[in-house]
Amino acid sequence: MQQLLKWTLETIREEDCFSWMEEHRYEWAPLVKSAIDQMLEGKAVLLLTDVPRKWFGKYILEHINDTAKSRPLLPVFPMAKMYPSLGTLTSSQELELFEDMLELAYPNGYFIWYIGKGDHPFTKLAFRCDDSFLWLMDEEVENSFLLRSSDEMLDIKLLQLYKLFDLTLSEALFGELDLES
Repeated sequence: MQQLLKWTLETIREEDCFSWMEEHRYEWAPLVKSAIDQMLEGKAVLLLTDVPRKWFGKYILEHINDTAKSRPLLPVFPMAKMYPSLGTLTSSQELELFEDMLELAYPNGYFIWYIGKGDHPFTKLAFRCDDSFLWLMDEEVENSFLLRSSDEMLDIKLLQLYKLFDLTLSEALFGELDLES
């Protein structure tokens, strides 16, 4: 069983054109560990993106439970489809009512996987959930992975990050990865 950081470095080095991630692995590892730990505990993943990354959210949903991976199906759901008026929730009371509904719907717990700009209205909800898995554009926030929306390679980097996340998830599910060290 390999340690997460060592495995991450080896995996990054095996991939062509993925060297940009090598210097960010120390920021990445604790975030991915937290997300995967929560998934292994049985929490649902509520996927949420801003509009420019909507394509990427669809990509994740289409690929994360691909049966060719021969792994258990994971509870990953598109949050904006569950409540189409999500963007209109602004007051604390409205957000609390929505969170109450989520707690009823997901009794084993949930966390939000948000991908997008840090100033998008959806971040109000994502920031309220302490265990959110945040891939933020253009804003440095504690416990988030920073990307730049002006990066010409952003779409490719998002796909590479998903690939790394998905590989990490598979290794953890099959007991090949030590998330604790």
